[in-house]
Amino acid sequence: MRVKTSKKAIRALGIAESFKRNSEKAILAGVVMRSDFLIDGFSFAKTTIMGDDATDSVIFLYRSLEREDVNLIMISGTIISMYNIVDINRVFEETGKPVLAVTYRPSKGVEETIKRHFPDNWENKLEAYRRLGSRKEIILKTGFKVFVRNVGIDDFDSKIVLNRFIVFGRIPEPLRVARLLARSVVSIEELFSSIEAKT
Repeated sequence: MRVKTSKKAIRALGIAESFKRNSEKAILAGVVMRSDFLIDGFSFAKTTIMGDDATDSVIFLYRSLEREDVNLIMISGTIISMYNIVDINRVFEETGKPVLAVTYRPSKGVEETIKRHFPDNWENKLEAYRRLGSRKEIILKTGFKVFVRNVGIDDFDSKIVLNRFIVFGRIPEPLRVARLLARSVVSIEELFSSIEAKT
């Protein structure tokens, strides 16, 4: 399924996470945004910190929206919730939507870190990480660099899509808003937990 970058308004589902230190779960927020920056949908899911359910959570979040008009899924990274790895190939296969995973810093890889944090399960984690393949560097219209993994969308169209969703800096608006929303939900959960503890 090719993203028609010439369309007046592409719809992206931007997915980002937030969690508090010592939490067992992270909040995933998904925001449906058009390339004219109109927001017309959002949903939530949870992932397990240091778990293996990130892929299922992303797919669940997409399906819960029941939005066939989404043109692609944009994810803030493929290694989330403390090494809970998103299999973007499976997300593409099960949703039928192109997937664009965006990160912002160069990296030499996380293989040694995975071995250190998962002494009893590092082989499976490492295999999942290696299946992601390498990242590609894209220079945005703002002059900033991002690093992407893309499935179902080629490098040329990936750059066009990212530039259509960039206002300033390096973070595409669907991901920026999704991250703000996820952080807000985490803060609200923490507030309610604090109130319940006092009553």
